Amino acid sequence: DSRDERVEGEEIGKNLAAVQESIAEFDRFSTVLKLKSFAPFESAEIALDSINALSEGALPESLSSFLTLNLPKVKAGKKPPFSLGVAEPKLGSAIQENLSIPCQTSDVIGELFRGIRCHFDKFVKGLEQGDVEAAQRGLAHSYSRSKVKFNVNRIDNMIIQAIALLDQLDKDINTFAMRVREWYSWHFPELVKLVDNNFVYARLVKLIGYRSSLTEEKIGEIEE
Repeated sequence: DSRDERVEGEEIGKNLAAVQESIAEFDRFSTVLKLKSFAPFESAEIALDSINALSEGALPESLSSFLTLNLPKVKAGKKPPFSLGVAEPKLGSAIQENLSIPCQTSDVIGELFRGIRCHFDKFVKGLEQGDVEAAQRGLAHSYSRSKVKFNVNRIDNMIIQAIALLDQLDKDINTFAMRVREWYSWHFPELVKLVDNNFVYARLVKLIGYRSSLTEEKIGEIEE
């Protein structure tokens, strides 16, 4: 659980295009957000309980405690002078219902979360290279195992669950591919009309990067 605060008066945080541009460099993005507090999960079990609760649109106890401890106290009957940015609308509804904390979701909030994920190891001191990825991978495996449960009454339950997971992965990959096309087309609109295959398009985005950096050498790599 972590809490980042948008810098008050920083106009860039109100503009979607400006936020997207700021994400490229940590020095610039750190003028948009400041880390206020961070609390890692105390155990793998707590992390799994939290992600299970989130998947069902419920408020995890660990997150409830974190928000209560770190957000400014508001007197009963008073309107909070702040709002909490959340990525999932269902989670926002659960927080408002249980803690009376106003929440908001928007494209700007989504981009701010993307920036936090990109620069998380710089915001949180002491993280080694690969720590976040290893934690995410371990939690993903635990979450998958918890979803694929053996049912003595239906021996094909694991197959059904596996197919459901594959369908969800297909949907997620398609969503990410569409998002890459949407974002990169603002920078290089011609490319989206030339390449239909999402996998090839993603590889080209990674190879080209900034359009201005497209050199003869890179064109040779593209042709290969």
